[in-house]
Amino acid sequence: MSVTGKNPALTPPQVAKSKGGTPLVCLTAYTTPMAKLVDAHCDVVLVGDSVGMVLHGLPSTLGVTLDMMIMHGQAVRRGLERALMVVDMPFGSYEESREQAFRNAARLMAETGCAAVKLEGGEPMAGTIRFLATRGVPVMGHVGLTPQAVNAFGGYAVQGRGEDSERVARDAAAVAEAGAFAVVLEKVPEPLARRITGEIAAPTIGIGASQACDGQILVVDDMLGAFTDFRPKFVRRYAELGAEAAKAIAAYAADVRARRFPAAEHVFGDMPKAVARGGAA
Repeated sequence: MSVTGKNPALTPPQVAKSKGGTPLVCLTAYTTPMAKLVDAHCDVVLVGDSVGMVLHGLPSTLGVTLDMMIMHGQAVRRGLERALMVVDMPFGSYEESREQAFRNAARLMAETGCAAVKLEGGEPMAGTIRFLATRGVPVMGHVGLTPQAVNAFGGYAVQGRGEDSERVARDAAAVAEAGAFAVVLEKVPEPLARRITGEIAAPTIGIGASQACDGQILVVDDMLGAFTDFRPKFVRRYAELGAEAAKAIAAYAADVRARRFPAAEHVFGDMPKAVARGGAA
């Protein structure tokens, strides 16, 4: 059910029904120009809290605020026509209570025009997901490695190895049963991701998971090679825009210092004499 032609925007129920079909194509976006580029090819566009690290230089996603997510969500909304837009709920915006989660999710939807929100967490967040889903807020779940819990995990290690696999499987089942229309599986062993995909009714979206997932998502700047601070194992770079940009900037700097830029074709001459005299012949 990938987007082709002039299809209308996808909805959460349509994504939920895609289980077992053509894999869902998902990417992040944080700006209007990037949203326009990915819209023609993606089923789901996520305004991820990874924006804090990718665009704002933060060491983790923990410093991202609701206002930041709203600002980037508004920018992405201006660039989308067909893809389903989902916005991450940042750390601290939903964990305190179900009521807090609803207030902030409602604000995200009202101020960005997104069709759904994503929140991290398994069994402990199932009640919150159910509370939101029954009040008109479509929720995408996120289990396995949940970056907002980086301090609790002690880093960004693979989750669900060995005996820990049962915890991740329970988390996925809990959020799906609570009403999540899709579930992101991040950085879990391939056999576990394959198992979860076969066990839960909601479509799974993998990132560092399994080809068997019902869809895949990457941070677009990772996939394009524009973000070069580090490269997760699960990222395939389809371009090297960071290296190309560095070469272009170096060439520009060299041309400026050598007075090769601007050249004659880049500057403006005096006004024609007739115009300067007020149009007299």
